[in-house]
Amino acid sequence: MTHSDLSSTSLQTVPIHTEEDLLTARHAVRAAALAEGLGLVAQTKLVTAASELVRNCYVHGGGGVLRIERVLPPPRRGLRIVVADQGPGIEDPDAALADGYSTGPGLGHGLGGARRLVDEFELRSEPGRGTTVVITRWTA
Repeated sequence: MTHSDLSSTSLQTVPIHTEEDLLTARHAVRAAALAEGLGLVAQTKLVTAASELVRNCYVHGGGGVLRIERVLPPPRRGLRIVVADQGPGIEDPDAALADGYSTGPGLGHGLGGARRLVDEFELRSEPGRGTTVVITRWTA
């Protein structure tokens, strides 16, 4: 099932253009996770994954947008986080998801680590056209 197969309601959109926006996005995801009834561990995993994606959007994509959505496919519900930029894109998305791959000074655990922290992960990227990552954490 892809994210487009699910009914959703947009809760909040946060533009990502400055370092301060990274903190705003993190707080918005935590507040949404708390409001949806996620437990502390699930909140922490979702916020950590979203923080990594937003940081990548800012650092590698030149900024973009974070969208928080409530997902309601009966009988489950959850939160979907969409992080999109119009940056240079990712040449090899499969390699970028592998631990140890990095185009910067980091350890290269970001995308793969974010994927392990959520229930569903989708990466769409096209060189020269940007990157969109969609993550979902189910609450029920």
